[in-house]
Amino acid sequence: MLRSNKVLLLLAVLAVCFMVQPAWADALADAIAEANPQGEPGYLGIPGGPQINLIVALLWAVWVGWIFSTVGAFGGIMAGVGHITVFGLGDYASSFGKGAKLNNLITDSIRVSNQWMVGCSAALSSFNYWKAGRLVLPLAIALGIGSIAGSWLVPWLTAGKISLKAYLGYFGLFVLFLGCYLFYETTPKGQAGKQAAKKAADAFQKSVKEQKSGTTVDMAEMGVKVQKFTPTMCEFTFFGVEFKFNPLIPVVGGFFIAAMASFLGVGGGFLLVPFLTSVAGLPMYLVAGTSALAVFVGMINSIASYMFLGNITIEWSLIGVELVGIVIGSIIGPKTSKYIPDIWLKRLFILLALYVGIRYATKGFLGYSIVPPF
Repeated sequence: MLRSNKVLLLLAVLAVCFMVQPAWADALADAIAEANPQGEPGYLGIPGGPQINLIVALLWAVWVGWIFSTVGAFGGIMAGVGHITVFGLGDYASSFGKGAKLNNLITDSIRVSNQWMVGCSAALSSFNYWKAGRLVLPLAIALGIGSIAGSWLVPWLTAGKISLKAYLGYFGLFVLFLGCYLFYETTPKGQAGKQAAKKAADAFQKSVKEQKSGTTVDMAEMGVKVQKFTPTMCEFTFFGVEFKFNPLIPVVGGFFIAAMASFLGVGGGFLLVPFLTSVAGLPMYLVAGTSALAVFVGMINSIASYMFLGNITIEWSLIGVELVGIVIGSIIGPKTSKYIPDIWLKRLFILLALYVGIRYATKGFLGYSIVPPF
């Protein structure tokens, strides 16, 4: 079954390449002719473009897959850090100046490359968390339904029109805001209204400890069990604790989250995590899997819309190496996350959000970053 899925994925990728490759080539040739760069061919075959070390790309992709599959967020953002900073594509794109075709083309390439990585991690993570009983399927589907329109609308409106400087600024600003909000949720006041989530997290952690000590515990059997589902109400239990939500709310939320994520070229997990912990009141142990499936739906739509409507150019050799790393990290993540306390999963999210948010907001709006790179 797994092998057949890989074959189908490969065929889908080849079909996309075949249908849009001429448009990519024309757009890239026009951009190179306008800028007239000099030097040895590098990224995207651009003369003088950055030469990316594929071993570094592989290791970075493992990290991206692990962090996304562990907290349900920051896959796209960490992929962006890799493409923009670690591989030097950000400074290279900026060197052509605002409004230059190569600036916009490389920026769009970064956005879509991020999404290829996150889409792969989301597919693997959702399947692994579903097997473990840590995915709220009705909630993820509701978010996914809402994400379809949002993930098609933004690429159609913005492809080829966003400079790297504007992209970096908004990228950082939204991440910083979400980090601050999640920090509030870890305070006593923020946790006061999350008693069900805390109770479920405590029960889950207790079972993990029992399992680790040698006691036989069927973790999947105690996982998510849907008790009731209607167009206006869904009820489910997780380790004996009952949760409920109105499916219409995540449909609306999914639209706005996917639109913002598609604009930023990320998976949207950094928006989904606060939504799932605050609006749905879920413990972090359910957030990663539920977020992953919702992200996967959005990624399929956003990647397709960017590549068909926007004619985005991608470095396929780099993407191939990165997807191998993503698979490795995404398999490890669900196996290790159950040993990390719920509160520390949130704190890991917050730490990354503050670092990434400050770094890219200041670089985008001030022209330089006030914090050092990794």
